[in-house]
Amino acid sequence: MLDGLEHLGYIGLFIASYLSATVLPFISDVVFGGIIASGLHVHVWICIIAATIGSTLGGMTCYWIGSRGKVEWAEKYMRIKRGRIEKMQKWLQGKGSTMCVFAGIPGMGDFVAIALGLMRANLWSVLFFLALGKFVRYTVTGLGFAKIFGVL
Repeated sequence: MLDGLEHLGYIGLFIASYLSATVLPFISDVVFGGIIASGLHVHVWICIIAATIGSTLGGMTCYWIGSRGKVEWAEKYMRIKRGRIEKMQKWLQGKGSTMCVFAGIPGMGDFVAIALGLMRANLWSVLFFLALGKFVRYTVTGLGFAKIFGVL
């Protein structure tokens, strides 16, 4: 679906990371791997930072949608069923925004961020732990790809 974004380099990775954290059923690792595999003047740490920022902004978009209190938006625009959001809210109850670290896990992040938005979790705490989780994910992914493709 997002084929060709790797040709945009860091900006393509930023876009793929943002979109995969919001509305598209896509994992940005495909673009990440494509950029690192190209080996053309690629700086792994810049890739990690671009992906982290894009994915964090995407996660905060999910948080914002949840904070508006509009589960219908999540259902309509993000195709997330109300039952899954409610299940995530139950799991998060009493744990707080530190659980946003797990938003870096593919397939789980949207639910965590939207649920924390609906729960009106502290914005700055969510941002910090969301960015931390995304950074850890992309660091592991980026260094793994760099090792596999011999860039390091």
